[in-house]
Amino acid sequence: MSASTPSTSTAAASGAVAAPFWRAVLAQTRAELIMTLRRGESLLITVFIPTLLLFFFSFVKVAGVGINFLVPGVLALAIMSTGMVSLGIATGYERFYGVLKRLGASPLSRGGLILAKILSVLVVEIGQIALLSLLALLFFGWRPTGSLALFVLVCLIGTATFSGLGMLMAGALRAEATLAGANGLYLLFVLIGGTVVPISALPAIIQPIAYALPAAALSTALYGSLNAGAFQAWSLLSLVIWGIVFLGAAAFTFRWE
Repeated sequence: MSASTPSTSTAAASGAVAAPFWRAVLAQTRAELIMTLRRGESLLITVFIPTLLLFFFSFVKVAGVGINFLVPGVLALAIMSTGMVSLGIATGYERFYGVLKRLGASPLSRGGLILAKILSVLVVEIGQIALLSLLALLFFGWRPTGSLALFVLVCLIGTATFSGLGMLMAGALRAEATLAGANGLYLLFVLIGGTVVPISALPAIIQPIAYALPAAALSTALYGSLNAGAFQAWSLLSLVIWGIVFLGAAAFTFRWE
């Protein structure tokens, strides 16, 4: 019988360490999804508001906005409402009520908790995006002409970015401050984030600020992914940078209680 090589032993040890981590993450993801479904009113709002905005701005034209611009913007708002607002507020109050304190004594690390929450958000967003896309196809004749692979990539990065922002607020601020901050940022992103009103239609003094926001990066990247020839590389690069900043800061500052 031959002895195992050092590289084989190292790989086996790494696998042994990784297996409990992923089991804990997947178990927590399942628990997060169950809790999300139990918060029916919150889930309803995260689905209802983007749907309402889609129908409202489809009938009330703002700055000549057409359906090809509006759908990516509303999809961006859906990602933000679930990843930043709903996740951030729910996690903030979980800290407030001591729910996360018990998780801190489990094998689940801070990074594992953040990953599990992002995965649960992603599952919810799949349903949101499917619903909004179907409504746009059936009622408004929307026909995307872009790249499906690029669209999926942008959605994944956008989900990680805004979930990271939600977790950053939830892990560092009081629950009340997270509630106010998440809703305030959402309103700001609706108004000047390039989601339902083109940034080019905003006053010139506001445009540089708007372009610097992560909401503009997400809405622009989604627009480019869904409309052939419209993709702008800066938007995806900006979204990636914001994602690294938010996720890194969330992992570094997160407190269990």
